[in-house]
Amino acid sequence: DLLSALGYGCMRFTRIGEEIDQEKAEKEMLYALEHGVNYFDTAYTYPGCEVALGKFLAKGHRDKVFLTSKLPHTQVQEQADLDRLFYETLRRLQTDHIDYYLIHMLTNKKGWQRLLNHGVEDWIAQKKKSGEIRNLGFSFHGNSKDFLEILDAYDWEFCQVQYNYMDIHNQAGAEGVAYAAKKGIPMIIMEPLRGGRLVNGLPKKAKDLFAAAEPKRSPAEWGLRWLWNQPEISVVLSGMNSMAMIQENIRIADTVKVGEMTETDGA
Repeated sequence: DLLSALGYGCMRFTRIGEEIDQEKAEKEMLYALEHGVNYFDTAYTYPGCEVALGKFLAKGHRDKVFLTSKLPHTQVQEQADLDRLFYETLRRLQTDHIDYYLIHMLTNKKGWQRLLNHGVEDWIAQKKKSGEIRNLGFSFHGNSKDFLEILDAYDWEFCQVQYNYMDIHNQAGAEGVAYAAKKGIPMIIMEPLRGGRLVNGLPKKAKDLFAAAEPKRSPAEWGLRWLWNQPEISVVLSGMNSMAMIQENIRIADTVKVGEMTETDGA
């Protein structure tokens, strides 16, 4: 699969009150799709987001995207729950298969072991045989030691981690990214700007450094380029909810080259 370097994180759609602004979300997704973004990421637990994405995909877009969703493993109490949760996701997304399915938010090997006790390996094998799941991975929030253990616990086809220039020693960290690359497991990156904190929450000293740096780039652009500079990284997800943000991210993704940063850039 040729995945776009920029992935569309479908967690932060604009809302009017409690409801997702469907018209605005669809305009933004269509723009991204028409400009080369083909990886769309959602999850069972994001309120209303699978349904909103499903409505959009049903308008003739399903075959143009690699669709990602996630199993809320803490809601699995018995094997029957695996089907119940999975088919609910398919119904909401109005599709018959998920291209990239993740075990959502594993934090340590215990969570995976619990799923094994509920027969998840046989279940995955069936779903892969039927073509309903094309690739299986996990998303991770924990420390690097636990990440390495989970990575070795199953023959994963990809994984998703929080990673940015402030998380080199947090979460899976640089160690985890390097280990996944060594195993040939593609890395999908979430929280590339720490939920916007690496843009809006920077201390004055950091802002001044960015302002003085050449070439002139926004803090967001430096953060994204830092990630795309690394050959181990396949897709960087961005929770996009404005046309300006989408256009900016696409522009950066279109002009970025692996290994372009120098030592002085902080690579």
